Amino acid sequence: MRGNTVVRIKKSLTGVAVAALALTTLAACGSDDSSSSSEDGGPESADIRVWLNGTDTPQEARDWLKKTFEDENPGSTLTIEQQEWDGLVEKLTTSLSSESETPDVVEIGNTQAPTFTSAGAFADLTGDLADFGGDDLLPGFVEGATVDGKTYAVPYYAGSKYIFYRKDLLKDAGLEVPTTLDEFVDTAVKLKEANPKPANFSGFWFPGQDWRNGAAFIWAAGGDLAVDDGGTWSGDLTADGSIAGLEMAQKLFTDASGAPKDGNEADPWTPFCAGEVGMMSTPGWVKGLIEAEDTGCPDTFAKDMGVFALPGNDGSPAPVLLGGSDLAIAAKSANQDLAQKAIALMLSDDYQTIMAKAGLTPAKVSLASELGDDEYAAATIEAASNAKLTPAAPGWATVEGSRVLEDLFSAIAQGGDVEELAGKADEQMDGQLNG
Repeated sequence: MRGNTVVRIKKSLTGVAVAALALTTLAACGSDDSSSSSEDGGPESADIRVWLNGTDTPQEARDWLKKTFEDENPGSTLTIEQQEWDGLVEKLTTSLSSESETPDVVEIGNTQAPTFTSAGAFADLTGDLADFGGDDLLPGFVEGATVDGKTYAVPYYAGSKYIFYRKDLLKDAGLEVPTTLDEFVDTAVKLKEANPKPANFSGFWFPGQDWRNGAAFIWAAGGDLAVDDGGTWSGDLTADGSIAGLEMAQKLFTDASGAPKDGNEADPWTPFCAGEVGMMSTPGWVKGLIEAEDTGCPDTFAKDMGVFALPGNDGSPAPVLLGGSDLAIAAKSANQDLAQKAIALMLSDDYQTIMAKAGLTPAKVSLASELGDDEYAAATIEAASNAKLTPAAPGWATVEGSRVLEDLFSAIAQGGDVEELAGKADEQMDGQLNG
């Protein structure tokens, strides 16, 4: 997600097959705890490589981690290597299978974790959970990274999406903040009708590939992306609820959104600050980018910005995707002890408070109050109260990597037959979900 943060994985089916084969080979090799110790019994000095993805982790947190780790572990260094979400699954698959190339600590999207945890790519962290936060850690993330009673990754941060909107545009159109999902769709359509210029104006900004926001409409209508039947996973997009949700999404694509029908959800602050957006669903950290001088519009549209949780039709918030990231230690890392120390720092109250101040839901439940008490914090907490994770299928990362959902939603956005497209997507996912 992300994350959920915005996760954009672009791979061909051939690349996915190669990744799956490499993971199978890695699992067969098993993990090798080759951590070495110094003469005094402590971990031997080393350079710890930490992979962080995208720009979600604020620079303040990165600086704190490096300095604190190196102060507490004299002779060792910590190097942060930024990776991109695009192509991450394939890159991780290659790197984690090589003792010489593997990073020590990796950030991975919580929706991708099940594929790697079930393949032996990560070290077993079950015995260290108490040191990392124990029961205070986000339970859904821990559960998603647990296989056969063993936990192979821990939560890093979460990020439920909620609606950013232009207060001035709603007022000018004589509209109120919607309180149901049906009202939300109606409001989005009326906002576009009330703003004919620019021509690409969106009452609700909804690029065609954006299945992560689209999932909320499926779930709210009682459908699902995939279901587990006795240990066998299959696509569920042709179920009645799923079709109803996809049809709602198509109405938004057709009547409310001016975003590209084949575009992705990257950089939402750009169209917002160009005056092209009435409402959009994004993670909370986008607020900082909209208000920043170099990336946003602090002197114009940011002044009229408000937020609310996407409403459902049952009196509760709609079940939006709970995106975010996990942290894991590579099974083939030669520096297991130092890697554990690095993760412990990343899950410390000090580090996680920095993350919360940046608008990221912290990995510890007890630190939720650090998000603040303004309308943005309230929207974050409300949206998270009914958020959902992607299916915990062992092959879910393969599903994401194949872009079957991006292709489905983009085709729906371009007016394709919903039931026919959903059937084809289910068929493709059926061959991927079970690893």
